Amino acid sequence: MNSNLSNDTKKQLELLYNKEVNCPVCNSKFHVKAVKSSSYRLDSKDSDFFLRYALINPYFYDVWLCNECGYAALKVDFPKIKKYQKQLVLDKISPRWKKRYYGEIFNLDIAIERYKLALLNYTLIEGKPSQKAMTCLKLAWMYRLKGNKEHEKDFIKNALKGFEESYESEEFPIFEMDKYTIMYLIGELNRRLGNKDKALLWFSYVITTPHVSYKLKSLARDQRDLIKEEDSIKTKNLADEVSKKSNTNSNGWLSKLFR
Repeated sequence: MNSNLSNDTKKQLELLYNKEVNCPVCNSKFHVKAVKSSSYRLDSKDSDFFLRYALINPYFYDVWLCNECGYAALKVDFPKIKKYQKQLVLDKISPRWKKRYYGEIFNLDIAIERYKLALLNYTLIEGKPSQKAMTCLKLAWMYRLKGNKEHEKDFIKNALKGFEESYESEEFPIFEMDKYTIMYLIGELNRRLGNKDKALLWFSYVITTPHVSYKLKSLARDQRDLIKEEDSIKTKNLADEVSKKSNTNSNGWLSKLFR
């Protein structure tokens, strides 16, 4: 290992390994960075299934990219491209592709760029709504880490649209999520966008449907109760504000009598 590398970079490299991959579009062989299974350290989990990791962030390495033809996809999808989609890559992406080099360690900005390349591929090769939705959701998570709420919201909107379409048109499981998990996720994404009525509707589907796991029903109840709690606080604050204005106006009227 290069002795000029910083200690942090050395530690990151120790958590990674190189994996050889065959591009299903142009048949090139290349290496991707992969996180060692022993390196995963879960720190916390957000209510829309975003896993926060210590040590190293596996999401940074979730997109595989062929630098020869420009084909990029989530690693779980990378080998699953259809024949007509391969031709679309060669026709629409490869002629404009310029090689990119990212170095040994990927950071948040690199991850965002690679997810966007995957999203572009899915769009141009007529990928499934769920593929575009999951990529958008992961982009939203990356912008959450970056603290960019506007971009996070934009990609959550696109993710929600895709998951709603896939719920109606695709077979389950979708990215290892069953029908009820997708129902919960649609509800949660609606909640995060402020669509409370829609969120409550989807959460109620999860809660009242038989055979849904206790864990998922508990998640739905928690988010339903969170909406109701937020509404209760807003209602109380509004009532306090109205009462305060009423008292102020009343005191002003009384004081005029004694001038």
